[in-house]
Amino acid sequence: MEPTLHEGDRLLVLHGARARVGRLAVVRLPPGPDGPRPLAVKRVTGRDPGGGDGWWVERDNPREGVDSWQVGAIPPGDVQALVLGRVPGRRALATMALGTLLLSRRRRRG
Repeated sequence: MEPTLHEGDRLLVLHGARARVGRLAVVRLPPGPDGPRPLAVKRVTGRDPGGGDGWWVERDNPREGVDSWQVGAIPPGDVQALVLGRVPGRRALATMALGTLLLSRRRRRG
């Protein structure tokens, strides 16, 4: 889900919440040619365009991953949780700390 999420990020999720358009959700994708897929985080972009009761989910990085363009709409029961927030991983925190340090140095120099 880069650029939205990065390796090492931790997510605060609400299990049993209803999907909302525009939000991230933890979903169970249908099995692929190699068997079951792990749970995935995808962006909910709308209801099933085919008129069903499922959700259309997409990845934020079109160069990687699988989404509804490959597997179709996700049944409501396979939307496992709604993502409420993200806690950046160590690498992101280090980058943010470095950015804050550089910004404070610039401010001191005027």
